[in-house]
Amino acid sequence: MLNKPGLLLCTDLDRTLIPNGIAPEDARAQGLFSKLCSNADITLVYVTGRDRRLVLDAVDTYQLPQPDYALTDVGSTIYQILAGDWQQLEAWNRHLSSRWSKATNQIIRSLVDKVPGPYLQEEARQNRFKVSFYVPLQFDTKQMMVQMTEQLQSDGIAANLIWSIDEQKGIGLLDILPDCADKRQAIRFLQQQLGFGDDELLFAGDSGNDLQVINSDIPSILVANAAPEIKQAALTWAQQNDQAETLYLARGGLLAMNGNYSAGILEGICHFQPAYTSYLTSGEV
Repeated sequence: MLNKPGLLLCTDLDRTLIPNGIAPEDARAQGLFSKLCSNADITLVYVTGRDRRLVLDAVDTYQLPQPDYALTDVGSTIYQILAGDWQQLEAWNRHLSSRWSKATNQIIRSLVDKVPGPYLQEEARQNRFKVSFYVPLQFDTKQMMVQMTEQLQSDGIAANLIWSIDEQKGIGLLDILPDCADKRQAIRFLQQQLGFGDDELLFAGDSGNDLQVINSDIPSILVANAAPEIKQAALTWAQQNDQAETLYLARGGLLAMNGNYSAGILEGICHFQPAYTSYLTSGEV
């Protein structure tokens, strides 16, 4: 067994670990990724906008490794998974409750009547600490976000507004969370709870709603299939904020793989944690 430090490996799902984009997947990559994650030194965390049900669907459909933790619903819920049993991390719930009462959720839902454009997503996509809206893309989304922010502030609500686009459905997605909740803050909270150091933490992503983590001091991987504008935004932020050493853009080449999806995650792991390179190439995984 290779003697190496533990690793808190956090990864987005859609078009990062899950090969459901237009780019081709390397045939060997997911098998190598699953075998690597079976190592007891790695704590695997899925960080996703999906809810618990949709994460379970993805694990089954794409034969993904079982995670140790899941940060779901854009970081508004943290689950610990033990022997297939999903339990919410109550410490995180208490943390969010300090900033967001039950009444707050109802107030935010009522904003749908005050701001043109957004309409509530299905009830299954809502939770105690997340109110989610659809927004038709023909609307002026920047103006809509300004109006929504002003409405929240007028009601004394401190919130995070997280914007993304469902490219397959051609619809905008607006998630409103407590100001202390998002993917980055959930990762940092879990890191602290588990006692991992900054040099034992990695995040992998591909899209705009991953930039809240990638544009931070968390060591991050952008898989090769990420859109060019996302890569440029991440590079620009890293250069302007002297954080170039915390960003890796996968480009292919590791074991002659293409750098897309899980191949890119593996490439980034080997960049930040070089000991894994010989571990992968030795055939021990």
